[in-house]
Amino acid sequence: MSYALKQPFFSRHHIIDFFKFLICVLVGAIFWHFPPPIGVDPRGMPIFGVFMFTVLAVVLKPLPSGAICIFSLTVLPLFQVLSFEDTFVGFSNPVVWLIASAFFIARGFIKTGLGLRLAYLLIKSMGKSSLGIAYGMTLTDLVLAPAIPSVTARIGGIVYPVVLSIAKAFGSDPDHSPRKIGAFLIQTIFQAGTVSSAMFLTAMAGNPMVLNLVKPYGVAISWTDWALAGIVPGLLSLMAIPYILYKLYPPDMKETPDAPLRASQELKTMGSLKADEFWMLGVFLILVFLWSFGSSWLSATLTALVGLALLLISRVLSWEDVLKEKGAWDTLVWFATLLTLAGYITKFGLASWFGAIVKGHFVGLDWGWGLFILAVIYFYSHYFFASNLAHIGALLLPFFVVSVNLGAPVNLAAFVFGFISSLFGSLTHFGSGPAPILYGSNFVRISDWWKMGFIISVVNLSIWAVFGTLWWKLIGVF
Repeated sequence: MSYALKQPFFSRHHIIDFFKFLICVLVGAIFWHFPPPIGVDPRGMPIFGVFMFTVLAVVLKPLPSGAICIFSLTVLPLFQVLSFEDTFVGFSNPVVWLIASAFFIARGFIKTGLGLRLAYLLIKSMGKSSLGIAYGMTLTDLVLAPAIPSVTARIGGIVYPVVLSIAKAFGSDPDHSPRKIGAFLIQTIFQAGTVSSAMFLTAMAGNPMVLNLVKPYGVAISWTDWALAGIVPGLLSLMAIPYILYKLYPPDMKETPDAPLRASQELKTMGSLKADEFWMLGVFLILVFLWSFGSSWLSATLTALVGLALLLISRVLSWEDVLKEKGAWDTLVWFATLLTLAGYITKFGLASWFGAIVKGHFVGLDWGWGLFILAVIYFYSHYFFASNLAHIGALLLPFFVVSVNLGAPVNLAAFVFGFISSLFGSLTHFGSGPAPILYGSNFVRISDWWKMGFIISVVNLSIWAVFGTLWWKLIGVF
């Protein structure tokens, strides 16, 4: 990384990062000193300036995101825009601890080997063809998605190693025979992972963040509501993606009769189900049950904490495992900061002001068409982002507010932009957590990556727009 301490302080990389940081500060300072519009609290513009600095700095990466956020939070009380207590209120937000806890729980699937065992069991049952293996890997990710809020952990930590071993076993390597089977499987798990992330509130770190951002506008969506709304279009997308890739980006090896045998051998090596795997499986089932049916007496965050406590008490996870989960702690700081800034942008009237301004450009347009146009723009603007979270933080709230101002039902607008906030991660080789990992395997050329990303994006948008809308109408979302 360019900010590593082992480099000389005045190295070329540090100088570049310093100028990136200055650019971010300059942009933030411009918005900070911009006169507040009529009806906007005077503190709104300084907070918006810090918000713009934070988002831009996360994209340009002059420093790690955690360091950027600490800087942003320090500025507000230092210049007396907010009190210290108000500045750090985001760290007490339940959403922050839901995501952090779920990250820790995800570590249990990897540490115990339960996720890997599931993958091999599905290959044993479905792996007689390359298409069957693709569906097996897709199903593995889908089963794990409700309890693992990091698509990077699911795909990068569990599914990808299995795919890599399969490709190697069948002689498919990046240098000489990537299209034999490896490239097809890499593309399949990447594209399918974005869909499974959209289907469950706890399947992607940004989903609870979306609900927290839109909550002040009267949105009331539970874990079950989200899963119910996403299940039909999500399953249709997951059924379509492997087959479409099989036709448009086919593997040279169509039949894989040895795959079930290889999976059986791996399972034999792993041995029978161990005690920690049994415990992990039990905790997983408890979590899904409580998230689905226990929301009236246990919040989603408290449920996640119960699951984490059970794993710690049973020593399936050690406290050292929790401390070493850097992604969780980094996400906690980033989420708390962004939720704080976005919350005050809403509270001080900036989001409503922006929504009213943009609404003027949609005068006379039916809310349905307006929502569709805004959704498409929001989706494809992800070409300019290297992070789902940065995209959500920068654009979701304005697009949502404009849609609601046009007359779109608040829950429908929340679902549309919430689902898209996962789906758009499939566009590029840098647009989501697992993308650089999978692209770095060198099985897929960048031109093919972008081509397939665009094609699948059209497929997903079509399925979710048509069948999703019909389903949402049927279950009473609008």
